[in-house]
Amino acid sequence: MFDPKPILKNLPNLPGVYRMLNAENTVIYVGKAKDLKKRVSSYFNKNLPSPRTKMMVSQIVGIETTVTRSEAEALLLENNLIKSMMPRYNVLFRDDKSYPYIALTADAYPRLAFHRGTQRKGAQYFGPFPNSPAVRESIQLLQKVFKLRTCENTVFANRSRPCLQYQIARCTAPCVELISQEAYAHDVKHAAMFLLGKTNEVIDAIGDSMNAAAEAMEYELAAVMRDRMQALRQVQAKQFVSDFSVSDADVIACAFIQGQHCINLVMIRGGRHLGDKSFFPKNSQDADSIETLEAFIAQHYVAQNTPPLLVCGADIDTESIETVLSEQAERKIRVLINAIGDKKVWLKMAQTNAELALQQRMATSANQHARLLALREALHLQESVERIECFDISHTMGEATVGSCVVFDHGDMQNSEYRRYNITGITPGDDYAAMRDVLTRRYKKVAAGEGVRPDLVFIDGGKGQLGVAIEVMQEVGLDDILLVGIAKGEERKPGLETMIFSDTGEMLNLPTDNIGLHLLQQIRDEAHRFAITGHRAKRAKARITSSLEDIDGVGAKRRKALLTRFGGLDGIKSASIDEIAQVEGISLALAQTIYDRLH
Repeated sequence: MFDPKPILKNLPNLPGVYRMLNAENTVIYVGKAKDLKKRVSSYFNKNLPSPRTKMMVSQIVGIETTVTRSEAEALLLENNLIKSMMPRYNVLFRDDKSYPYIALTADAYPRLAFHRGTQRKGAQYFGPFPNSPAVRESIQLLQKVFKLRTCENTVFANRSRPCLQYQIARCTAPCVELISQEAYAHDVKHAAMFLLGKTNEVIDAIGDSMNAAAEAMEYELAAVMRDRMQALRQVQAKQFVSDFSVSDADVIACAFIQGQHCINLVMIRGGRHLGDKSFFPKNSQDADSIETLEAFIAQHYVAQNTPPLLVCGADIDTESIETVLSEQAERKIRVLINAIGDKKVWLKMAQTNAELALQQRMATSANQHARLLALREALHLQESVERIECFDISHTMGEATVGSCVVFDHGDMQNSEYRRYNITGITPGDDYAAMRDVLTRRYKKVAAGEGVRPDLVFIDGGKGQLGVAIEVMQEVGLDDILLVGIAKGEERKPGLETMIFSDTGEMLNLPTDNIGLHLLQQIRDEAHRFAITGHRAKRAKARITSSLEDIDGVGAKRRKALLTRFGGLDGIKSASIDEIAQVEGISLALAQTIYDRLH
């Protein structure tokens, strides 16, 4: 039995992070504490709060601690350790891609752009937004009202006449100086104010401009200002939230159904409701809503810009969370748990969204489980078959050959485990050699213990591809894994697929209404989609490069300068000889050669 007393005796009353280890010296839980001694000691009291905590404590054979300067620093370290170690008893939220933002660049005529990733100095960023469509919808709105440019700098710098955006009244054509820099800066300022939620101030300023234009008898300009005011009022009536004391806020609700949790996050930025996003944590079966919500806040807001107000649907420890988030953000963050009025209505909406998302996920999971059962029965598979991998090869007459592997496991497609393989060194168009290359690279690692062993492998192809797969599996020592070839039916019609088994050579066709066949088709189609998207990207890149590489006198440096200046091969093709000659290092004679070869 593990005796914690010697460790607890020497723990300091300081903030920090603790790690619980099991007999295999694996970290099974990571936590943060304002007071390490008090927090770690609480795990060894007689009355533990949940069976999950009791189970975790029963496996502890060691404790490691790290003292930090503050609770906020402990939160950052805890979040980093959880993401890197993925402890089995921590409530885990998937580390999603960075959220998208709207950016106003630092150019003389700032560009309105979609942005994801590292933020650059000088530019203004507004967000985050819950998803890409919300960003693009907002950009379209800003174009309609403020008519800011969205074109790349390479296009902007090489325009000789206004583009279609100007013709449809979505841009004021600063590229050809149809608007002064001062007037454009005025529109940029109003767009930024709108994104910050200062819509009434923008409307007032536009109203003043309209009146001034009318007094000066510039009636066309006054009409433009009038239309802009009307558009803003319509947006304000449809999308704005009036009951929030700040223009940026998040509303967070947690639903729990049959051992599963869902967090729904409603995002309000600049006073506008931008949409919502649902999160499904791992290892939360025995956790309560408070623990789940606190884990979400800790893991989510460490990497995000925290808004001034969080409205939460559980009785969490607001004081410590406010302290930690405020210290991290270097400004006041308020966490509200007793919502009233319209805030309570918003919280109820988030709760409903969380419950609906969870019900939909559970229904989808049940449907996939039923499909898997039907597939097992139809193909006479063992009940232990859970993990299925599927392979496909994609190319165009041997060009840019790419292989794909997709994974079905735990009742769903596992996108994070998908892999693409660039295939070189084979005869172009040799599908058998390509399949051999991909399978060998994949399963040599699995045989060496570096990957997860599948229960079943689908090969998108007929007897030839299946024969190659059988040979590879024998060579790497995994010949006990069942392989099934999927031969396409007549005219490649769905439902006419023939399954060919590696162990017996038997061929089988399933009825078109068999739900097991539907799962097989889903996995096969996903492998095909993943392969062909990779192939198209590789082919496009190769064609852009090779088109310029084939021209004498155009080396890597000049090729890069051309692509940077014109934004791609299409831009170079549409450029005149004189425009090409303006690129550094390109003479008029070489420009003529480039133009002739591309046309």
